Amino acid sequence: MLLEGSVGVEDLVLLEPLEEESLLKNLQLRHEKKEIYTYIGNVLISVNPYQQLPIYGPEFIDKYRDYTFYELKPHIYALANVAYLSLRDQDRDQCILITGESGAGKTEASKLVMSYVAAVCGKGEQVNSVKEQLLQSNPVLEAFGNAKTIRNNNSSRFGKYMDIEFDFKGSPLGGVITNYLLEKSRVVKQLEGERNFHIFYQILAGADAQLLKALKLERDTSGYAYLNPEAARVDGMDDASNFKDLQSAMTVIGFSKEEIQQVLEVAALVLKLGNVELADEFQANGIPASGIRDGRGVQEIGEMVGLNSGELERALCSRTMETAKEKVITALNVTQAQYARDALAKNIYSRLFNWIVNRINESIKVDTGEKKKVMGVLDIYGFEILEDNSFEQFVINYCNEKLQQVFIEMTLKEEQEEYKREGIPWTKVDYFDNSIICNLIEHNQRGILAMLDEECLRPGVVSDSTFLAKLNQLFSKHSHYESKVTQNAQRQYDHSMGLSCFRISHYAGKVTYSVNSFIDKNNDLLFRDLSQAMWKARHSLLRSLFPEGDPKQASLKRPPTAGTQFKNSVGILMKNLYSKNPNYIRCIKPNEHQQRGQFSSELVAVQVRYLGLLENVRVRRAGYAYRQVYGSFLERYRLLSRSTWPHWNGGDREGVEKFLGELSLSSEELAFGKTKIFIRSPKTLFYLEEQRRLRLHQLATLIQKMYRGWRCRTHYQLMRKSQILISSWFRGNMQKKRYGKMKASALLIQAFVRGWKARKNYRKYFRSGAALTLSNFIYKCMCKKFRDQLSPKQIEVLREKLCASELFKGKKASYPQSVPVPFRGDYIGLQRNPKLQKLKGGEEGPVLVAETVMKVNRGNGKTSSRILLLTKGHVIIADTKNSQAKTVIGLDSVAGVSVTSFKDGLFSLHLSEVSSVGSKGDFLLVSEHVVELLTKMYRAVLDATQRQLPITMTEEFSVKFKEGSVAVKVIQGSQGGGKSKLSCKKKGSRCLEVTVQ
Repeated sequence: MLLEGSVGVEDLVLLEPLEEESLLKNLQLRHEKKEIYTYIGNVLISVNPYQQLPIYGPEFIDKYRDYTFYELKPHIYALANVAYLSLRDQDRDQCILITGESGAGKTEASKLVMSYVAAVCGKGEQVNSVKEQLLQSNPVLEAFGNAKTIRNNNSSRFGKYMDIEFDFKGSPLGGVITNYLLEKSRVVKQLEGERNFHIFYQILAGADAQLLKALKLERDTSGYAYLNPEAARVDGMDDASNFKDLQSAMTVIGFSKEEIQQVLEVAALVLKLGNVELADEFQANGIPASGIRDGRGVQEIGEMVGLNSGELERALCSRTMETAKEKVITALNVTQAQYARDALAKNIYSRLFNWIVNRINESIKVDTGEKKKVMGVLDIYGFEILEDNSFEQFVINYCNEKLQQVFIEMTLKEEQEEYKREGIPWTKVDYFDNSIICNLIEHNQRGILAMLDEECLRPGVVSDSTFLAKLNQLFSKHSHYESKVTQNAQRQYDHSMGLSCFRISHYAGKVTYSVNSFIDKNNDLLFRDLSQAMWKARHSLLRSLFPEGDPKQASLKRPPTAGTQFKNSVGILMKNLYSKNPNYIRCIKPNEHQQRGQFSSELVAVQVRYLGLLENVRVRRAGYAYRQVYGSFLERYRLLSRSTWPHWNGGDREGVEKFLGELSLSSEELAFGKTKIFIRSPKTLFYLEEQRRLRLHQLATLIQKMYRGWRCRTHYQLMRKSQILISSWFRGNMQKKRYGKMKASALLIQAFVRGWKARKNYRKYFRSGAALTLSNFIYKCMCKKFRDQLSPKQIEVLREKLCASELFKGKKASYPQSVPVPFRGDYIGLQRNPKLQKLKGGEEGPVLVAETVMKVNRGNGKTSSRILLLTKGHVIIADTKNSQAKTVIGLDSVAGVSVTSFKDGLFSLHLSEVSSVGSKGDFLLVSEHVVELLTKMYRAVLDATQRQLPITMTEEFSVKFKEGSVAVKVIQGSQGGGKSKLSCKKKGSRCLEVTVQ
């Protein structure tokens, strides 16, 4: 696609003439102008610039998220946006396959894809936490899985496939990381100019002195046998800063401080193992053996991980052979002991890396059972052709063959076969199908991996040479296999082919492999003694890495070989990729020296050929850019035609033909297959999407209009109902007021007329007393009118006040003070005291009076506090402390009451002698509300017994009790303000003097 101001051709589908030379010139021209991205349809080509370009970050993310694929310059953000929108809006699981040679920029491409997806998906505290954990997994895996190689300063030495899982809104929920074949041989040996894994250098450069002391390490990298001192530093890489970033990333992911410390301790253990020097020793019978030259290193390892140094030394220098019947211990010579040491170091590091990946997965895994959408990102080692290619390069290149097969199956072959299945006219485009190479390697019975496993399991003498001989015999006539033996048979002479080598013609070129160590590396065996020694360590992480070391779980069963494990993993990966919609990023390395601005046409041409870019362009030019099944296509775009919207009752294909016909699209742009619609140009698809967007706006406006209309009608109807109701109430109220005024006027007129008539008829009889008669009449009328307005409760209150007036007015000095005070009845908070409520009977009705009184002892004149409850049938006297009834007096047992005329509250409750309570004697009590209490008692006795309670006003009265009676004499003391006070004094055995002050 050509945009204004574009450099060269941005989409190679439009390249003219379509030749390898013009394609290379176009890529070189764009690379020189720092345009590193180019399209082949929806495939993205990325040429590594070996420098930071100002084309990334939030500004560019916001730019590409608002445009479709071809509207802006080619960019990795555009491809990531298409994949994300397809996943979010069309529920299609996606995978992004990033392929290319080592050093072509695959790792950086995967990080850019993840950063874009993280930026455009949902927001929120939980979503941001998930995104941060997914992004922070990159620096952790790079530290432990990447290393500097000759071709790449940050080369991934393992394969990584990450499934990012999203909810229905497109917000990330978590993910799962799968790792493939860590290059663990790098732990013990690196080529000249290469480094070990980054983590070792980061620890030594970034750890503080205290941490280094705890790890028993020195900062100088030259002091470690496993580190290449020639390449300790890498230009543009700050190991100390990266170490701090690593610790921060592990914390964000969810690693605890203890876990981080243990991971660093295990990494330090690997470094220190390399410094364990082994020396020649001899047994008593002269058989060569080995021993530790300096025990300090083994001792430090034992102290750090809680392992007996003697156990570790025995495991390194001897081997236990077990059968079902016996156990034989064999001493190892120096070479064998060194192999065991290196094997242990490689196994520890490989298992540590797997543990880290699993630990990250625990933090980012999705716990919910809801349906999830998945986007997979594959960043795996590129095709490798080294001077010395061994087992690692063999399986790496096998994996790349399988990825190339995926590309062929899902782009070239599948596309052409789909046209044939759908009945679309098509001219076949030839391309190289690499399935023959894949079968050569992975065939279950006759593949190289199968032969390697067979040789490893075969009894007898087994070596790399016997394995090569079996390959030469089996594949002597295979067109993609050759060796020195097969060349000699065909009388070919190639001095570059060694006797212990074989060569495979891969899709990316011919690669010569040395079979040396193929058997050992495929067996990948670790002596059981070493596993058991590691399991005995008191280091929880190290111990967990070697579960087979537990004697209870010991098994003589042979574990799967490394080749079989890798083949199975690749099979699962391929199945996963085939289940998703692919998006391709083809990374190209412009030069071998990682120099900016350099473009080697020869090197790029090789990559263009084996990536099949020219064939890909031819297929895209001849084919259709977009295809979709009729049902899904109709469901998405049927709203563009009134014939198919909102309802379509015909078939899916008929519906698609109907609405596309109404849109007047060119017939050359469309092809109708048996089950799918094919669209040739992306412009046509963009046109449909734009029309759909405009139509959605129209429909949204229509829905808003209908909703607003409904809302306004509903509001109007509610207002109308309210208005009618208000009007009816208003008119009724106005009529009531009018009627009231008319009635009042009529009554007034009637009153005046009746008055006039009365005065006229009886004037002669009532002239002398007319005024008094009229005033009495008016007074009675006003009183009656006042009474008519009173509520029953108010009437009852006035009756009580009237009764009090009849009993105490002019007789009791405290009566005037009680007149304006309403009778409350409850003065102790009866409702808040369940115990007191239980004292009255269930059928007694309400408590008339509840107050605290003072009971005067008839014998000595002392007072004590009591609670008095007056009900309609009883007087209850209870203890104030425990609320227990002391005395219950029936109202029919109350014979009378004696009370003084002073302001005091003293009164005597006289009981009839015939009652059970009365036999104990009378009660002498003091109440602060004596007027109210005696008034209500008087009315209660009247209601209960139909007799009037005698209330005597006297200053001298007699109080009876069981042993006799006491004369009570009340005298008036000096008057003071406030409440009256009583003081009792015993005067003889039968007299009690009470002074009121």
